[in-house]
Amino acid sequence: MTQQEIERKYLVCDDSYRRLAKRSVRMTQGYICAQSGRTVRLRLTDDHAWLTIKGPSTDDGLSRLEFEQEIAVADGLRLLPLCLPPLIEKRRYYVDYEGHTFEVDEFAGVNAGLVVAEVELQSADEEAKLPTFIGREVTSLPRYRNAALITHPYSQWSDDER
Repeated sequence: MTQQEIERKYLVCDDSYRRLAKRSVRMTQGYICAQSGRTVRLRLTDDHAWLTIKGPSTDDGLSRLEFEQEIAVADGLRLLPLCLPPLIEKRRYYVDYEGHTFEVDEFAGVNAGLVVAEVELQSADEEAKLPTFIGREVTSLPRYRNAALITHPYSQWSDDER
């Protein structure tokens, strides 16, 4: 399905999201293509796989066109070797709060230590009430995008980048 994705991204300042989460899932994510703001992403969980194509983000990083299609897990596993290294490993927690679902990603591997939360919105001017674990907004900072983490992993960031 093709849709306009509108989301805000935040750093997470404590681990209270873990007890608030309704569920969590381990994810492996790879990028078949990640250039010029356009990405082709493969995402796998234990029992699902998706192929996603994303267009370039608006200047503020808030919105972009997205096409996502669920595929067979077996097909996803066969496509995994096509992905650029390194793969993104993370655990995603789903937290419902005041009418929105916050997706909190705890990264592992070369991106261990990075924890971010995203919330999808219906429009660019919609405001979501933020839970207490939400810290600084990083929506407009491209280095926090998953596709950027394959070329410049969190473990290589300077103190100024964090």
